[in-house]
Amino acid sequence: MPQHPDAPVIVGNHWDALDGVAPASLPRVSVIVAHYDQPVQLARTLRALADQDYPCELLEVVVADDGSPGEVAVPDDVVLVRQADDGFRLAAVRNLGVRASTGEVLCFLDADTAPEPGYVRALTRLPALHPDAVTVGRRRHAEFSENEESARGDGGMTLADAVTGRELPEPAWLADAYARSRNLLDADDRSYRYVIGAVMACGRALFDEVGGFDETFRSYGGEDWEWAYRMWSAGAVLAHIPEAVAWHDGPEWADRRGSEQARANAQTLTLARSIPVSGSAPRALRPTAPDLVVRLRGAHPEAAVFVAVDALLLAFPTARIVLDAGVVPPWEDPRVVAAGAEPDARVVWDLPRPVVVTDPEWIRALVTGLGAGEVGTVELVDGAGNDLGILRSRRAERRAVRRGDAAGFRTVTAEGVGIHLLRSDPDVEAWVGGWGGAERFS
Repeated sequence: MPQHPDAPVIVGNHWDALDGVAPASLPRVSVIVAHYDQPVQLARTLRALADQDYPCELLEVVVADDGSPGEVAVPDDVVLVRQADDGFRLAAVRNLGVRASTGEVLCFLDADTAPEPGYVRALTRLPALHPDAVTVGRRRHAEFSENEESARGDGGMTLADAVTGRELPEPAWLADAYARSRNLLDADDRSYRYVIGAVMACGRALFDEVGGFDETFRSYGGEDWEWAYRMWSAGAVLAHIPEAVAWHDGPEWADRRGSEQARANAQTLTLARSIPVSGSAPRALRPTAPDLVVRLRGAHPEAAVFVAVDALLLAFPTARIVLDAGVVPPWEDPRVVAAGAEPDARVVWDLPRPVVVTDPEWIRALVTGLGAGEVGTVELVDGAGNDLGILRSRRAERRAVRRGDAAGFRTVTAEGVGIHLLRSDPDVEAWVGGWGGAERFS
């Protein structure tokens, strides 16, 4: 069933189509504050949330505690949920907070990250307008711990006063990425790296569909990036909202003692197992999930299937080739599977007939970029107009299911370069020998 057929149309990641648009009515927002044994920072953040310019009757605050020792003090109007102390379980405690919340829009903060008064309104505008929106705010840094009056959280000093003169440098890598991508307007498959868990928001429906945070993450870092990649893969619209500012107590993690290469390596290795795109996945090892699935429909002569499968895997060594039920694979290879066993890939190429790829450069570039911009589906033809199959991005497919139409991405027809239909009796010797041109196969 379509979930939001009446939502405004955003093509690709063009959230700027909603620039200047305000929600007709504000949704109920649940702010999930992840916490572990940070009473001073938590008090400061809760006070900052009480100072938001968002209507208080529409703002729910849930403190999700990851097993802090002793009591956790929160005001009467703040929901407190707790889980046992079983190590670092940020992913699990965020999910716990979501389950205890009631808002249509979810806003995530960490206890040591205090938002400016306009933060919630700015960060939740796009999710309020479009249920596919995932927004990330601007996390700034200050040395709060030196300011005793601010540290007491007793109302003696505003957040603006507390940070004045105590600002720390912003992470240059993050600021550069936002500038380069025009605040993620030009996001791609690796832009998950710029979605920071301490300052992000999304609609509850999309969060529930994607499945929340992966609770197998039990050390610092990576759970927000893995989640953001799954959201992107499901057709989410990523947007950086620089006016939604929250102040983190202390420098970014990379600048803190004890956060050097070992921690970064552990995070990268974990993500490499679940994100199969170039630049994130291993360069030669087969990823646990493929980037591309090719479905070859129907039964065809063995020689044609052999050349097609071999050519496709030569062009895309980590792809999976799916053969219809009853079709015997031409070679025993774990990358060739039967229908019904295909994994959920970023791109699916649906082939009605065997093809041979004689020059993979063009089709590789097409697969790499599909779904990152406005185009989500490509209908391939050869020079004579013959059908070379349809390539669909998972982003386009998932968004179309939710909308009930394909308005979220463009469909184009393109002439395949270096791709040829195979005849029923291709010259297998010429193929394996690497000699002869396309005329020997097509």
